Amino acid sequence: MRMDIGDMAPPVAARDDVPARRVVLFDFDGVLLHGDAFYLFIRSRYARSWLRKLLVLPCLPWLLLQLPFSRRRAARTLVHAALFGTGEPRYRAQARAFAAELVQRSRLFNRDALRTLRRHQQAGDRVIVVTGCEQALVGGILEQLGLDDIELLASRLHPGWTGMRTGFHNIGANKLKALAGHGVSAWQIAYGDSMYDADMLKQAAEPVLVNGTPKLCKKMDAALGRVAARVEWR
Repeated sequence: MRMDIGDMAPPVAARDDVPARRVVLFDFDGVLLHGDAFYLFIRSRYARSWLRKLLVLPCLPWLLLQLPFSRRRAARTLVHAALFGTGEPRYRAQARAFAAELVQRSRLFNRDALRTLRRHQQAGDRVIVVTGCEQALVGGILEQLGLDDIELLASRLHPGWTGMRTGFHNIGANKLKALAGHGVSAWQIAYGDSMYDADMLKQAAEPVLVNGTPKLCKKMDAALGRVAARVEWR
């Protein structure tokens, strides 16, 4: 079953006395953006500083030990090394600067997804971006795209004595916690691209899987207990 709703304007209520405003959730990485924005940011940090590359060398034995068991722990170590010595004001400035650079690479962005998001806005829907990307970075990207009025729930870093460190990671069930903390208990449509979005899509009246492979579609349908709508966006 394949449903393409990318070119359809979201329906509006037929009667004036029926509330027309729906809650619509969008993931960011893999939906609005092709790829992972924070990964691109961290990669650029290493590419621009040979000192940071040297800083990782003592961590290599630890990374090699952790990688078979937990890719997340290994990734966290690389993030901490990339942000070593970087305080919060400096990090925010760097994230904003990288956001401005990234927006210049227009091919990284999913035009169909951005078009659909704007159509939801025009229809009067309440649109919320719920993402595992870091708050300052994704906020800067949305601002550069002219979407700074969008509600945003994202992952957060926190300052430590060695620099910025990973904090709340807004993926999986954490997206439900973030939504609950934001006062959102129900939503009509949710757009996601991976199994990390399964919890968010399961609670939606209309779950939509973006650019899912046949294998992912099968896994997602099993996790949701129903068939999600599919869109193929570029």
